[in-house]
Amino acid sequence: MGATRRSCLRGKAANRKELAVERAAKKESVEQLNEVFKTTSVAIVAHYSGLTVAQMQKLRMQMKQAGASVKVSKNRLAKIALEGTDVAAIGSLLKGPTVIATSNDPVAAPKVAIEFAKANEKFVILGGSMGKTVLNVDSVKALASLPSLDELRGKIVGLLVAPATKLAQLSNAPAAKLARVIQAHASKSEAA
Repeated sequence: MGATRRSCLRGKAANRKELAVERAAKKESVEQLNEVFKTTSVAIVAHYSGLTVAQMQKLRMQMKQAGASVKVSKNRLAKIALEGTDVAAIGSLLKGPTVIATSNDPVAAPKVAIEFAKANEKFVILGGSMGKTVLNVDSVKALASLPSLDELRGKIVGLLVAPATKLAQLSNAPAAKLARVIQAHASKSEAA
C-alpha cells in the first residue's frame, strides 16, 4: 500500500511540473503575440477551418514574401495579448478557429489574404484592424486594392526622375541640332 501511495504522489508532482511548464509556455506565447500586435500597423482575422497543412504553409509563404506574417493562437491567449495595443478591436472577431495576419505595410497582409481567400473558399476573412480603426470585410478588400508601399515609392521615384530626364533631353537637343547644322555645312563645303 505504501508503494501505491508514493507512485500517486509522484504522479501529482509530475502533473504540477507539467502545468508549470505549460503556464510558462502560454505566458511566453502571450508576450510574443503582444509584441507583434504592438508593432503592427494592420491585423486581419480569418477563419481557416478545413484548410490543409499544405494550404496553410502556402499562406505563410505568401505572407512572408509580402512582408507579413500569420499567427494561429488560442483565441483566449490572443485576446489577452491584444490588451493595451492599437489593434485591440479585433478581439471581438476571435471566435472559432481563427488565424491572424499582420504586417507593417497596411496593404501587404490584406492583399495576400484577399488573394488567398479567392483561391481557397475555406479561408473566410472576418475583418481586421488598421491601428485603432476597425475594418469590416469590405474595408479589407478596399485596402487590398491599394498599391503597396513599394509600388507607391516606385511611382514617386518615377515622377521625380521624369522631369530631370526631360530637362536633359531638352538641354541636349539644341546642341545636337547645332552639330547637325555644322555637319551639313561641312558636307556642303566638301562637295563644292
